[in-house]
Amino acid sequence: MENPASSRRRVRTGLFEIDFCSGEVHKDGRKVPLQEQPFRVLEILLERPGDVVTREQLQARVWPADTYVGFDEGLNTAIRKLRVAFGDSAENPRFIETVSRRGYRFIAPVEPDPIPSLSPPAATVAATSRLISLKARWIGFAVVVFAVFALILFLRPAARRKPPRGKIMLIVLPLQNFTGDSQQDYLADGITEEIIAQLGSLDPQHLGVIARTSAMRYKHTEKSAAQISGEVGADYLLEGSIRHSGDRIRVTAQLIQSSDQSHLWANSYDRELSDVLRIESDIASSVASEIRLTLSQQTHQRLADAGRTNVEAHDAYLRGLQGWNLRTRDGFQQAITNFTRATELDPDYAAAFASLARVYSLAPIFAGVPAGEAAPKALEAANRALTLDETLADAHCALGFIKAHYEYDWSAAESEFHRAIELEPNNAYAHLFYSNSYLSPLGHHEEAIAEMRKAMDLDPLSPHIQSFAGVTFKWARRYDDSLAQFQKVNQTDPNFPLNHERLAQLCALLGRYGEAITEETKARLLAGEKPQDVLAQMNTLKRELATQGERGYWKEQLQFARVAQNPPEAYIRPYGLAIIYAHLGEKAKAFENLENALAERDTQITELAVEPQFDALRSDTRFADLERRIGLLPR
Repeated sequence: MENPASSRRRVRTGLFEIDFCSGEVHKDGRKVPLQEQPFRVLEILLERPGDVVTREQLQARVWPADTYVGFDEGLNTAIRKLRVAFGDSAENPRFIETVSRRGYRFIAPVEPDPIPSLSPPAATVAATSRLISLKARWIGFAVVVFAVFALILFLRPAARRKPPRGKIMLIVLPLQNFTGDSQQDYLADGITEEIIAQLGSLDPQHLGVIARTSAMRYKHTEKSAAQISGEVGADYLLEGSIRHSGDRIRVTAQLIQSSDQSHLWANSYDRELSDVLRIESDIASSVASEIRLTLSQQTHQRLADAGRTNVEAHDAYLRGLQGWNLRTRDGFQQAITNFTRATELDPDYAAAFASLARVYSLAPIFAGVPAGEAAPKALEAANRALTLDETLADAHCALGFIKAHYEYDWSAAESEFHRAIELEPNNAYAHLFYSNSYLSPLGHHEEAIAEMRKAMDLDPLSPHIQSFAGVTFKWARRYDDSLAQFQKVNQTDPNFPLNHERLAQLCALLGRYGEAITEETKARLLAGEKPQDVLAQMNTLKRELATQGERGYWKEQLQFARVAQNPPEAYIRPYGLAIIYAHLGEKAKAFENLENALAERDTQITELAVEPQFDALRSDTRFADLERRIGLLPR
């Protein structure tokens, strides 16, 4: 059987044309950007269509002496690039099939694509002389057809990329780390996050950008562009890679349209590491041009003004982002250390001060830092950031959080959250905190739910945001919606302990104690407690519930609060103890713990007015007094 790739220098497969002389792939006449290594892998696969080509054979021909990028990572990336170019997927392959433990096989039909000869044979010349008169009659019609066809070809790109009529969505997939060193993942992830921020601020009325948390779910994914866009509702995908060596960095990027997986634009930037912000701005400008956004003069100027960075300070900043995104005690300590170092290396680094303010504002929750210590540092960092750059949405958001939860200055909190959203409507966490740190505590439940839905639209795969939506519904006393939301998160992220704990608390509130015990068991196991200890605790809880009813359940919860280990948001701080005592009917102890929570500036004390578990205390004058002191009632 004739080998298409060896006998011809151009072949067709489906809608694609592969030219081995030029090293190019075209689809419907449009060039599909494809790097050298993926194309070489494609060429080898097309030498033997239908046959398995082993990984060892590919290594010998494509990576015989490549020590800069590991072979396994390089081949996996090349295959993924080919699948993206062909709109293919590993799960349902139409072109490239993975043969487990062996290699790959090109499974689509491959046909030679002959190039017509420039000189017709003699027989054709004779026949042609007899057709001249016939052609003369048809020439007018042919000209018209050709003109129409040319017009269609000319207009197709414009129709495909016409200016957006409504809000379109884009996802930035995590940049691949091609440095050959996994320790530098923070660099690729951090630059991805900065590009997301740049794109999110271009034209927020017309372009929505999927938040980092959801985008990072696709790190090292084998899913196709069509699958990803379908899952997050994206119209466009931006993907790329980084390669860093010494003081140089290479960033590649390409824009893909979801509707047909066509590649609209691609570029590579090879510059000094200090120019990374300029690279990010150039990418943002190119994307804006390609999808026909109309940018304001101010935005154009901001992109043009992107300056060189202090390399050490920027490196510390990206390491800080890595710790912040872990949302763990150790991660927060890493973030504080690195953000602080970034501000010391560059005292004018506004974004580093804003990020430091974010970390300190949430440190009492995630890192156990006392609020009395963390809040002043958060306030100082936020104010410094805004002094340097008033347009930083993250700094306004952090300041709004501080004004609400630590200073009880609700008017100032509202202003800061409004400013954050005005500056960056695509900031999912600005909508989240406006919802749960201002609107919900003051009882504006419908508005709070609307803001939470905006956050979920921008970050659809974030378990944190999706789970907190369940809390928002609970505060609004929409218990069915709350229950459904928590159960939904359990289905999509079954290993998220915080959601199990929140669902356990809701079930207990609804009197569904058996389910509460089941969910709490899962929360404790996932949080890392010893299985034998958890089993003993849960058996005790079931026994007390069976013998003493609800009171037995809550008495045992009081015992749990005294042990060293507990899942996140368990009833262990004064605010949580007040909830237990409220259920036990011990009002004096409940109010004593609420006073302690207020003295400690516990962030949860601002939830006092909307927490259903305090209903038994609301008729007491002491409860209204607490609400007034927190600013939840008029003085």
